[in-house]
Amino acid sequence: MPGRKPLEHVFTFCGEGDRGCPDLFLDHDADEARRVVIVDDHGARIQMSLAQLHALVSDVKDGALDRILPAEVS
Repeated sequence: MPGRKPLEHVFTFCGEGDRGCPDLFLDHDADEARRVVIVDDHGARIQMSLAQLHALVSDVKDGALDRILPAEVS
């Protein structure tokens, strides 16, 4: 698409060992509901709004995923 801005890379979430690293991007040309883009190491992508990302981060900080994560990761 002519005139389309490239995705803005925000962060890489690196795991352990030989696992790939998902990347977080902002797509400034997308509508607000799809502005945040997360691409996994297989190339699959999800898109969400900044509000949805904020809610996700808040839930994680509040312990929403603690039950599925090991108590300590070395």
